[in-house]
Amino acid sequence: MPSSEELSTSSTHLNPRQRSVEDPLSPNGDAHAIHIASLAEKKRLWWRNAVINSLFIASWFLFATLISLYNKWMFSPEHYGFPSPLFVTTVHMWVQFLLAALLRYTMPRHFKPDHSPSRADYIRKAVPTGVTTGLDIGLSNLSLKLITLSFYTMCKSSSLVFVLLFAFLLRLETFSFRLVGVIILICVGVLLMVATETHFVLSGFLLVTSASALGGLRWSLTQLLLRNKQIGMSNPAATLFWLAPIMGITLAVTSMLVDGWAKTFGGPFFASIGEALKTTLFLFFPGILAFCMVLSEFYIIQRAGVVPMSIAGIAKEVTTIISAAWFFGDELTPLNITGVAITACGIALYTYHKYKRSLDKKIALDPHGNPLPEDEAASADVALESGYTSEMQRLTDDVDELPEESVELGRRQNTGEQHTNGELLFSVADDEDDETSEEPRKGDRRNSLPPPYAEQGSDHSYNVWGEGPRDR
Repeated sequence: MPSSEELSTSSTHLNPRQRSVEDPLSPNGDAHAIHIASLAEKKRLWWRNAVINSLFIASWFLFATLISLYNKWMFSPEHYGFPSPLFVTTVHMWVQFLLAALLRYTMPRHFKPDHSPSRADYIRKAVPTGVTTGLDIGLSNLSLKLITLSFYTMCKSSSLVFVLLFAFLLRLETFSFRLVGVIILICVGVLLMVATETHFVLSGFLLVTSASALGGLRWSLTQLLLRNKQIGMSNPAATLFWLAPIMGITLAVTSMLVDGWAKTFGGPFFASIGEALKTTLFLFFPGILAFCMVLSEFYIIQRAGVVPMSIAGIAKEVTTIISAAWFFGDELTPLNITGVAITACGIALYTYHKYKRSLDKKIALDPHGNPLPEDEAASADVALESGYTSEMQRLTDDVDELPEESVELGRRQNTGEQHTNGELLFSVADDEDDETSEEPRKGDRRNSLPPPYAEQGSDHSYNVWGEGPRDR
């Protein structure tokens, strides 16, 4: 058996880049090398991401709640009573575009990516996303003219199914029967949660179902844009900058067809300069809230994905219903309470599913312990790290299998043992010269020591005398 010193000597001839992955004491060691996350590191990353994502979700809850209160005040006949929700949403889209442009040009280091979409990419990728977003909002508002809010909420609960379907089709989520079961459980819970006696209207049902399908598609397309660094939309503010004009144009056309701008501008809200200025203020100021809400949505999609974003929306509805029952005394039927409980269980199961998936997944970390981007994580360094331990074990096994004469020869070589006539049999300097030369001379092959292990993929190893292959 070779000594530990001999094994250490043989390992020094390995690629230094390979050693830096496993050897924390090397100059390029653990503090300067990428590595695969351990179980403890995966748990730490999961909790850190959970806290950050929760902050974004909380900000989204806050701004969405403020927008809901604004909409109730803006469109309620008992308050301001503005007649055109689509026109208001159109104005908000252009306010979001202006704010995104302001961030892009005042803080380019943080909000302006290095790349910009080409005309072909903009037409093929950005335009469909913006159009589906505008149609989702437009059809949802149009359906509310035909059906009650309760029936609308029941039908809109199917959006989670469409989100999961498009996530599977576009490979944003890995197919799993457990995930499908959890999503179905959540949908059943939402259906029971908002179930009430209502009148079925076929045209309204088709409109809201179409809006749900378009909603699932537009969120999946948005996630694809946020993941693509080459077209300059990997930043949520940049994505909103490029998408808002398309969404604004789509909603403007829909608003003209559904509401009619002549009726909007001919009403009392623009009858005088004072009323026009007041209405303009009420239209533009909430656009800032909408901008913050959409920016939070995009950050959640970028960090967590479209399915967690949709489930966070369901959690928001559960929170709203429970709060309304607790603080305002809203009555809930036993069926509604059962639906809330089932939905909460489904959300908890989905969270556990994501937690287990994150622990089973191989995550590449940079020297600072942060996850690498997907393109860098697939690099050769990470693959080397995962396979280097087995390679070292193979080398050690091959060294252990050397015959005793080979070990004795190595000992004599290291000590510079001499012939009886005083002449050096092997010289360490000569050996180093042989290692640094690219091709050993034919005449020197008998005096050189081949590697004590087989080359990768070979079924034979060579003995130390260079007499040809022998069976292991």
